[in-house]
Amino acid sequence: MIQSMTGFGSAEKNDFRVEIRSLNHRFMDISMRLQQLLIEHEIPMRKMLKEKFARGKFDVSVSSAGDSKAGLKFNEELAKDVYESLKALQSRLSIPGAIEIQTLLSYKELFLAGSLSEPSFRQKCDSGLLYGAFIEAMEQLEKMRVEEGRVIAEDISNMADRVESLNKDLWSIMPDIIAGYKIKFHERLREILVGDSNLREGVEYDRDRVLQEVAIMVEKRDVTEELTRIDAHIKQFRKILKSGDIIGKQLDFLTQEFNREANTVASKAGDYKIAGIIIEMKSVIEKIREQVQNLQ
Repeated sequence: MIQSMTGFGSAEKNDFRVEIRSLNHRFMDISMRLQQLLIEHEIPMRKMLKEKFARGKFDVSVSSAGDSKAGLKFNEELAKDVYESLKALQSRLSIPGAIEIQTLLSYKELFLAGSLSEPSFRQKCDSGLLYGAFIEAMEQLEKMRVEEGRVIAEDISNMADRVESLNKDLWSIMPDIIAGYKIKFHERLREILVGDSNLREGVEYDRDRVLQEVAIMVEKRDVTEELTRIDAHIKQFRKILKSGDIIGKQLDFLTQEFNREANTVASKAGDYKIAGIIIEMKSVIEKIREQVQNLQ
């Protein structure tokens, strides 16, 4: 199924809570925040994410509510040592005043999370519940990514229809534009021949050669090949959309090809009608590319 790269999933199982956020990224980038005694589960969880998703920037938070329930433990022995050291320093430096409790509270080392200091935590840790929460969070994330991917796919499909419609407009006006080019070239040639005194005096010229040059000039203005490629790209675009799965990079490449052909048409044709259509086409292509970059 087509997926966006943006989503969120969370789950709780007893004391465990898992949150997973994902954003757009060219590759797979995983950032994990686990409590110290859960750190052994990081590698398996990374593997599970890579098996589930192909692209995106993932921010994963895994915590145990049991740690907060256990509260904080105050290391009285260490506090006593710190207090005595501060008093000795105060005496040596002749610093007046009393050592207040706020001074001791500024030392984070005096506090320990109760459960993190207990070796029994690993024995009490139910890995089944932990991974159950992780899997549920991944499934929620996937559901959100799939739903957003569906919306994006519908949007870019409609925009691809618009590109096809604009290309049909180009096909419809090209015969008249080519005919106009031929008329203009012939008129210009006639002006040159009539205005050339040497030709008026009877100097011969190769008419077939001149007509050949006119044909070459007209051919340089012909964008049939580019319009044909745009049609082919549209068919390929739709085929990839229908295939689903991991399509972001393929569609991004095709939008670049769309843009390249549109630029070529604009530069070769040199007609204001074509220019107007191409401006709109390039605008639609840019919108498609912006949306495509959200897809996995």
